[in-house]
Amino acid sequence: MAEKAKQWGAIIVMIALFAMIAFVTNLCSPMAVIVKNQYGASNFLSQIGNYGNFIAYLVMGIPSGMLLKRYGYKKTALIALAVGIVGILVQWASGWAGFGVYLIGAFIAGFCMCMLNTVVNPMLNLLGGGGNKGNQLIQIGGVFNSAAAVAVYIIMGALIGEAAKAKISDATPALMIALAIFVIGFIVILFTKIEEPVQPVEVKSEVKDKYSAFSFRHFKLGILAIFLYGGIEVGTPTYIMQYLTATPEATTPGIGMMGHMAGLIVAVYWLMMLIGRFIGGTIGGKVSSKAMVTTVSIASIALVLFGMFAPTDIMVKVPGIDWANTAVVWEQVPVGIFAFILVGLCTSVMWGAIFNLATEGLGKYTAMASGIFMTMVFGFAIMVGLQGLVADWTGSYMTSYVVVLFCAAYILFYALIGHKNVNKYNQKIKKSTFLN
Repeated sequence: MAEKAKQWGAIIVMIALFAMIAFVTNLCSPMAVIVKNQYGASNFLSQIGNYGNFIAYLVMGIPSGMLLKRYGYKKTALIALAVGIVGILVQWASGWAGFGVYLIGAFIAGFCMCMLNTVVNPMLNLLGGGGNKGNQLIQIGGVFNSAAAVAVYIIMGALIGEAAKAKISDATPALMIALAIFVIGFIVILFTKIEEPVQPVEVKSEVKDKYSAFSFRHFKLGILAIFLYGGIEVGTPTYIMQYLTATPEATTPGIGMMGHMAGLIVAVYWLMMLIGRFIGGTIGGKVSSKAMVTTVSIASIALVLFGMFAPTDIMVKVPGIDWANTAVVWEQVPVGIFAFILVGLCTSVMWGAIFNLATEGLGKYTAMASGIFMTMVFGFAIMVGLQGLVADWTGSYMTSYVVVLFCAAYILFYALIGHKNVNKYNQKIKKSTFLN
């Protein structure tokens, strides 16, 4: 019983970290609206915060795996939170120090997010024993992750107000909330006893191990899937926000909605993710990761296609929650935007299920594989940037969603074919290398 209590303590801490990751990461997309106004940036350049945040994963992914292997989960989490505190302070200072300082702050925060993700995902998977149960814990963590994302868009939407007048300094309250979360998280984890998963004992040999995580085809295809996944999860709400706040006269036209209302609408996308992850966490112990990813990738393709080609003059009412007045508000948006919002239901279970499929059967290579997996998150920046370029080139936010469509198509391929562990070597890896 005592052992079980220790395990649940670790699970609760990891889920809390999952929420922290979402709060800080999702500051970047609404901040892009501010950057676009304050510095007159294009759609591509306005996403500079996302680029800094996600490209940091390319630099820190493998070192994060090495830290995890050497110092364990708790110490790695503490290092990550300390780095995150610095990153938030630097971003806050950019309000008067300039655009370059904002980019540096986003990059430092990205280091933190990478390390936390490297800790959280394998820890929850291992605590669940791998397989469907491991995926179920990751999905439950995702519920809290999405809740934090919803909060960010509501808060930032209120702070932005009218997009044409927004400044980085307007985001100070949100940055201070993030700072407080990191400080409190550091203190809590410092004094929480976390039972570390059993790590496989490596037998030192003069002969170099000829195998690695890259020896597994399904892992290599899996990290490409997570590279492209960012184009769906982050690209979809980012350019909903851009479209809603851009004026009809802009180079890439939108509908000129006020920032606070646009924030409430985009928050519904993350609310859809929260609902989807809650469902995924509920059924995750019974439904395979393959079935989850196959279903949601097909649905994503259908919704994105509809959103791209639906007439923009056909409007539907979408609800938003005005938390300040505890009221539901309704705003009209093009029916295609509503379809994009529903994509949140689909992306909800993709991350955890792809991670589960990609690392299944890796045994002693799991910790390092987690670091490599996190490295591929820099693809979020690449895909969001590519979508911004398409929007700039075509002058259409709707057309830019062809990038999201391509990403969803590859993930469907991975769910149907690419996830299969075809390596003969995997038969030699014993399950005892996972948490017993």
